[in-house]
Amino acid sequence: MPAPRKYPPELIERAVGMVIELRSASPGRSGLVRQVGELLGVHPEVLRHWVKKADAESGLNTETAAGATVRVHQLEKENADLRRLNGILKAAAVLFAAELEHKQ
Repeated sequence: MPAPRKYPPELIERAVGMVIELRSASPGRSGLVRQVGELLGVHPEVLRHWVKKADAESGLNTETAAGATVRVHQLEKENADLRRLNGILKAAAVLFAAELEHKQ
């Protein structure tokens, strides 16, 4: 006969849901599993195992998701820099065109 479960299934679902929700709200934040575990009275390693299992079942790789988030932020920053530089180049082109017209 298997040993009785220490944690009820409702608590497992709630804890995993909280970690996933908090992780998606702030991807770079560390210590979420420990904080949620302390809040709900669940050992952090047990909760980490549950979250890892839920991620595997849903097909979500947390490392890939976190890496993708970081990459998106890098690309957004690069895009903003390129837009700024493009504006500077457009302004310079207008000045040079005006100078050429003035000399003719």
